[in-house]
Amino acid sequence: MKIALVTGASSGMGKEAACFLAEHAKKLDEIWLVARRKEEMQKLEKQYPDVKFRIFAMDLLQEVDEDELILALNVTKPKIKYLVNASGFGKIGSFRETSEKNNTNMVRLNCEALTRMTYIALPYMPQDSYILQFASSAAFVPQPGFSVYAASKSYVLSLSLALNQELKARKIHVTAICPGPVKTEFFDVAQEKAEIKLYKKLVMANPKKVVKKAFLDAKKGKTVSVYGGTMKAFRCLCKVLPHQFILKFIK
Repeated sequence: MKIALVTGASSGMGKEAACFLAEHAKKLDEIWLVARRKEEMQKLEKQYPDVKFRIFAMDLLQEVDEDELILALNVTKPKIKYLVNASGFGKIGSFRETSEKNNTNMVRLNCEALTRMTYIALPYMPQDSYILQFASSAAFVPQPGFSVYAASKSYVLSLSLALNQELKARKIHVTAICPGPVKTEFFDVAQEKAEIKLYKKLVMANPKKVVKKAFLDAKKGKTVSVYGGTMKAFRCLCKVLPHQFILKFIK
């Protein structure tokens, strides 16, 4: 049985990834969805009645919740053709005005949970499989006012680049998706203590287009997927200019 495993599937980029797979990955037997909000994942079942979904309502901050997923994998022993790690969140605001709980949970979800899910999935991934890790353009440079989130996404980017090299012998392709701001629920959660900066509002991307490019780039074997000319230029600047210089303009 060939499946895709998508985390963060109840909203945002995870939901868009699940929709893309439902519409385009016709050789999959099932799409396994992981997220906290069961009712939101059930909406996908109604939206795509011809697609077989398996829903795991679980909180990736609670490791015990993963037992059901691990058991299902052990029993069915599927071939995971796509692992999409899209679960994560961010909080806008300075380090001190963002609560310790929010900052530490960002690290736990964006980094630790992503790492655990990759460990869980890898034994079931055959040759010519794909791991799509949702990082962010925030991974390219430290971001005051978004410090822990940016740091956590730098981890995702670095891990993805290293994993891609390590897994080449198994023909498992790893792609880090690094979009700029995207029109999703993300910023509804993020804007608790501070609002998103105006320049970020002006470059908000369409999530469907970001996800489509991500899968196309993964198929091409690209290690990093960056949507839009503005973010591609930003990535180039972060490569050639000292970070201390860039920080003067984004703080």
